[in-house]
Amino acid sequence: MTTTSAVRTDQDIQRDVLAELDWDAQTRPTEIGVTVADGVVTLTGQVDSYARRWAAERCAHRVRGVRAVASDLEVQLPVADERTDADIAIAASRALEWDSFVPAERLDLTVADGWVMLRGQVEYGFQRRTAERELRRLRGVRGVTNLVEVRPPTPPSDEQNRRDLQRLLFRRTGTERIEVRVSGDTVVLDGVVRRWWQREEAERAAWATPGVREVHDRLVVAG
Repeated sequence: MTTTSAVRTDQDIQRDVLAELDWDAQTRPTEIGVTVADGVVTLTGQVDSYARRWAAERCAHRVRGVRAVASDLEVQLPVADERTDADIAIAASRALEWDSFVPAERLDLTVADGWVMLRGQVEYGFQRRTAERELRRLRGVRGVTNLVEVRPPTPPSDEQNRRDLQRLLFRRTGTERIEVRVSGDTVVLDGVVRRWWQREEAERAAWATPGVREVHDRLVVAG
């Protein structure tokens, strides 16, 4: 038996992105404009923090049928949230030092006009993402550029990484419908899962794979 999924129109996607923004407590949908063309979502408007901009982008990515997200959101900080670059640098350094999953001693920070540049080396992709997450939450930050490299002590082969990740995904999600491809520092996830938690768990597992710097999550949720 063959099952055909209904094609999602741009109007369907736009409606669902707006609904997702309205549902998420971290976003203010009245501040954000949403347009969709050929499955590509464009976000426009002004938000009062980089954390809120990132949350809006994540909302759009979560919607079924979205091919890509172009964010033209401008971060306009309230006067009360403005900080000097020196203040931001101190707060950022402390945030990284306090997170036990981040090797802060391997990372370098530069702040210019509220924009944080992060450089250095870590062993796992999740450490790179965790460091960025800590920074984008800070008051006064207008944006983050993450140039941290992922370099494991002994890089495993692509095939070894693929096999290990495939087994891990089966243990955690209980499905064999996830296809894994590994090429150097990039993992691509394809296939169909029944629940959102399975997709999110697959992405977390991919980021924890040694040497991975980039994950392309193409999984479709179809209950």
